[in-house]
Amino acid sequence: MQLNRLVNFHKTLGDPTRIRILSLLATGPLHGQAIAGKLGLKAPTITHHMTKLRDTGIVYQRRDKNTIYYYIDEKKLRSYSEALPKMLYQPEQDKEDDALKAQAVVNNFIEADGTLKHLPSQRKKKIIILKHLIYGLERGRKYPEKEINAYIKRFHPDFATIRRELIINHFMYRENNIYELNPEEMWATID
Repeated sequence: MQLNRLVNFHKTLGDPTRIRILSLLATGPLHGQAIAGKLGLKAPTITHHMTKLRDTGIVYQRRDKNTIYYYIDEKKLRSYSEALPKMLYQPEQDKEDDALKAQAVVNNFIEADGTLKHLPSQRKKKIIILKHLIYGLERGRKYPEKEINAYIKRFHPDFATIRRELIINHFMYRENNIYELNPEEMWATID
């Protein structure tokens, strides 16, 4: 899970009104007026809080004629709730197993000379390969685009696609054609 999403989730739930809204929605879907009535708040206040909850992804809406009903996305709520403990307390055996699986993926996609056969289409494998490719870059150093292109060409001729994937998956940050590695906590993870 991405660090910024986890932070936004906890910021959103830092408001007591939003927790009260979630407790109401846990019993079933409700429309905004019903939530406002049960909590003794005005409709614009509920709209504000529902927007925050929707932006986080733990609440979604469905329209029924002229009424919008709000629902809890239980899968996302559970995923976000379990993410922090999972991140902090992942057992050592899991880390060793993950390392072995990652090495197997690297062995399948990287030639003996270190070049990339092709970029995997499966997200999980793609992230493992992108992590492998960036180990030669220095943290905190700013790279001009030409230097990043030359670095990536050592692994694969399609440097533009790989560079774009590094940005999309938050391994690198780009501003004015200058590239820099993000902190490891921001990198895309395999969920």
